[in-house]
Amino acid sequence: MKKLFAVLLAACAIGAGSLAWAEDAPAQATTTTTAPVVDAAAPAVAVIAAPALAEAAPVAVAPTPNKGDTAWMMMSTALVLLMSVPALALFYGGLVRTKNMLSVLMQVFVVFSLITVLWCVYGYSLAFTEGSGATSAFIGGFDRLFLKGVFDAATGTFALGATFSKATPMYEIVFVAFQATFAAITVCLIFGSLVERVKFSAILIFSVIWFTISYIPIAHMVWFWAGPDAYTAANIVDATNAKAGLLWQWGALDFAGGTVVHINAGVAGLVGAYLLGKRLGFGKEAMSPHSLTMTMIGASLLWFGWFGFNAGSALEANGSAALAFMNTYLATACAVLSWMFTEWLIKGKPSMLGAASGAVAGLVAITPAAGNVGIPGAFVIGLLVGPLCFWGVTGLKKMLRVDDALDVFGVHALGGIFGALMTGVFNSPSLGGPGFYNNWFEMKPGYGAILDQLIIQAKAVGLTVVWTTIAALIAFKIADLIVGLRVPEDEEREGLDITSHGEAAYHD
Repeated sequence: MKKLFAVLLAACAIGAGSLAWAEDAPAQATTTTTAPVVDAAAPAVAVIAAPALAEAAPVAVAPTPNKGDTAWMMMSTALVLLMSVPALALFYGGLVRTKNMLSVLMQVFVVFSLITVLWCVYGYSLAFTEGSGATSAFIGGFDRLFLKGVFDAATGTFALGATFSKATPMYEIVFVAFQATFAAITVCLIFGSLVERVKFSAILIFSVIWFTISYIPIAHMVWFWAGPDAYTAANIVDATNAKAGLLWQWGALDFAGGTVVHINAGVAGLVGAYLLGKRLGFGKEAMSPHSLTMTMIGASLLWFGWFGFNAGSALEANGSAALAFMNTYLATACAVLSWMFTEWLIKGKPSMLGAASGAVAGLVAITPAAGNVGIPGAFVIGLLVGPLCFWGVTGLKKMLRVDDALDVFGVHALGGIFGALMTGVFNSPSLGGPGFYNNWFEMKPGYGAILDQLIIQAKAVGLTVVWTTIAALIAFKIADLIVGLRVPEDEEREGLDITSHGEAAYHD
């Protein structure tokens, strides 16, 4: 009996050690093609079979989230939050006049909070659950309203979602938080086109409507799919693909939000700028940035936080995340230099504003490409987007005859379009790209023809532009009917800090 007891004790110790190793083992690396989506599943429970006498039985352990991946995703979420509060707020705030600084901080801070709440109430459910009927390719369902089911208080278990590797789940609640930061910053980006003359109440109304009818559907169309574990047999691949979002079904590549975030927000900002009209004195009075120091700090924090935005979209701490990290670092540095030298050549002097704008342009353009292109692609995208967006905020802006105050369209929409198209080109292995999985059952990477993928990317860009244009028109018009879009002329002249919020950013 003593020998039998000793054998059983040793076997149990070995089983417990195996379970601990499974929790901490590195996740299987995979080539990622777009930003992650969730396949809700019942929480995994590890079960260890009791060994028979001296011979240990096989151990069956259900997959559990890797602790390193979980830590990386929570850190990435915090980094993306930093991109809005304070990075975007400081970047935008430094670019306006002193009398409007606080209003910009308020817009970003409050709307970021508003969208986070709406995301947890219904946004996540509609974006990242399976829909039904004819609309399933455009919008999800209501299974996760108020985040129902992501945590079971009765049993203390957490729902699991898919990553891009088979048998490598993540905690769904972490994914919810990660994607909430994406939704919130996207809406905040739009306000750069509207600053210094828009009503705060109108911004709140617009944000709720546009988030609901533009951001959520675009996110679902681009990023929702069933996850790799759903592809259990070759004969169900087509049926499983048919449950995904429309642009995912097309095969459009968007690693971290070129369409969903930047084109979506940039075009909406342009629509708002046209509807609001130009600021009083635009083109006649000096409207110089009041603090390029603030803007530089904001741009630097955006660059820092963007590593969570892009590398975090790999959903695992793996090679794909490392590639996205390096591409984000490199393309941004290239864009800083290319914008600066372009400006230096044309205007005679390199400016801090130009360097900061170049950094943002590089970050925007590499976003859809981050884990979808190789190092050669990062070089090319970064070097070319600088001059392109410089033209966007100078030549193109004059052609459009619009007061896009902080150049949201010229940087985010134009840079996002360029990055989305170049993703289709430089994803090709012949140009140093990783390719993508066109067979999620066998998990074999592949790639078609560059022209074919470029056409798919162009279709995705076109749909996004049309969708967000219509959605923005609806949202702005409703806000205009309810409260009006623009502050009175006397309030605009005095500044929105005092007239809208009763506070001032600075005191003499």
